[in-house]
Amino acid sequence: MSQFHSFVAMGDSFTEGMSDVGPNGGYRGWADLVADRLTETNASMTYANLAVRGRLFDAVVDDQIPAALRLRPDLVSFAAGGNDALRPSFQPAKMASRLHEAVRVLTASGATVILLTSSAVNNRLPAPGFLRGRFAAFNEIIRKVGARHDSVVVDLWKDDSFNDPRLWCRDRLHMSTLGHQRVADHVCQALKIDSDPQWHESLPPVDAEGWLARRRSDATWARTYLAPWVHRRLTGRSSGDSVKAKRPRPLPLHSESSSWSSS
Repeated sequence: MSQFHSFVAMGDSFTEGMSDVGPNGGYRGWADLVADRLTETNASMTYANLAVRGRLFDAVVDDQIPAALRLRPDLVSFAAGGNDALRPSFQPAKMASRLHEAVRVLTASGATVILLTSSAVNNRLPAPGFLRGRFAAFNEIIRKVGARHDSVVVDLWKDDSFNDPRLWCRDRLHMSTLGHQRVADHVCQALKIDSDPQWHESLPPVDAEGWLARRRSDATWARTYLAPWVHRRLTGRSSGDSVKAKRPRPLPLHSESSSWSSS
């Protein structure tokens, strides 16, 4: 196992940590959890998280990769493109070309690159079959680019645990604390570092919701989460328009100046 000295995470809400609320009320997430485990092997390791919710793939490449290169980390994670796959303008071929170039540049800097596929599509989202096809294409891009550049590819798609609604928050789009812990466990396994044993424990069975309860839940979700999301798409706005990266500078994870973003 390599001992890393500086970890920089890039991406959108998934890497920012929505919707895993940490001890101080801000978002934590899988990248923070992995950084904590890396600190166990190197107490002086620094960690920066440049991810911002709502960011599309091109924005992450254009803004966050140059910022990450300036920080000169020896470990980086890149997870972006999921927001693009939800939109009609999704262009897999263009994304594949840009991701290849992005990972090439990151690898040439001397950094070990972590790439993550999407997990199983939440079956409670609209048109799950259609979305599953899009995310399958997205994940194939990740696998091919990762293999080409000898990256660390974390394939969440193969883990059926993400079909469990308890790994997702109420908006059905972002992961719950349990979901982020499960992702962190996969990343730790890929890096060959110890994770928290609780992160991969099987959840106890629960009674399935009845038909009427599911319909009521669907109606509440559509009104509370889907309608605002559609409105933002129609008006060209993003949930991250006024949000800044929660850890723009590489600092020891538990330094007094470290903080999690406000939820």
